[in-house]
Amino acid sequence: MGDGRKALKDWIDDGRRIVFFGGAGVSTESGIKDFRSADGLYSMQYKYPPEEILSHHFFMENPEEFFRFYRDKMVAPDAGPSGAHLALAELERQGKLTAVITQNIDGLHQKAGSKNVIELHGSVLRNTCVRCGKAYTLSDVLKTEGVPRCVCGGVIKPDVVLYEEALREEDLTAAVKALAGADLLIVGGTSLSVYPAAGLLHYFRGRRLALINRTETGFDDRAGLILRDKVGEVLFQAVFGDR
Repeated sequence: MGDGRKALKDWIDDGRRIVFFGGAGVSTESGIKDFRSADGLYSMQYKYPPEEILSHHFFMENPEEFFRFYRDKMVAPDAGPSGAHLALAELERQGKLTAVITQNIDGLHQKAGSKNVIELHGSVLRNTCVRCGKAYTLSDVLKTEGVPRCVCGGVIKPDVVLYEEALREEDLTAAVKALAGADLLIVGGTSLSVYPAAGLLHYFRGRRLALINRTETGFDDRAGLILRDKVGEVLFQAVFGDR
C-alpha cells in the first residue's frame, strides 16, 4: 500500500465523524458516463447541448426531446455499486461515517446499503407528476414511451435538480450540518467545479481533508492528503484491505 493510501487508512481508522463528498467519478467506475471527461456527455453531439437539454426551461418547452436524451443518457437502471459505494456503506455500518453528500443522481449509494445520503441534485429513482404530485418510480417512467404522463394527464418529472433550478433548502441544511460536525472529510471523484454544491466545503471545520481525484481541484491547497487515483480503488482498499 502506497504512502498516500496508508495515510488515508490511518485517518479513516482514527475518524469518528467521517463525511464523504462525492461527484461523478464515484459512479464512472460503475459504468455511468460523467459530463466533463473526454468521452463525457458534454463532448457528445446532439441537436442541443446537454446543459440546455437539462435546463428547466427546456424541460417545460420541449419535453419530448428532454426525455429522449434523459432515457438515452441519464439513467442506468442496471448499474451496480462501485468499490467506493461499497466502502462507504461499510463505514456507515461501522458507525464511523455520518453522511454521504453526493452530486450524483443515480441512487447507487443506497443500492450499496448507505442510509444517510444527501442527494444535492436529486435522484432519478424518484419522479413526481407536476400537476397533482403523484409519485412514480424509475421503473414506471421507463415503461412509458415519449413524455411520461400521470393518470391525471400531467407530465411526470424526474426528481432531479435541472439547470436554472435551486438546490433544496433541506438538503443544503443537512449538508452544512454534516460538514460542520465532521472530523474527517473525504472528497472523491469530483473536480469541485460545480457550484453552489462545491461551495459547501467551506463549512468543514475539521483538521483532516482528503482529496481523491484524478485531476486537480479548487481545494487542493486546503487538503492534508491528495491522492490522484480512482476513488473506488482507493476507498475499497482502505476499508476492506487487499481482497
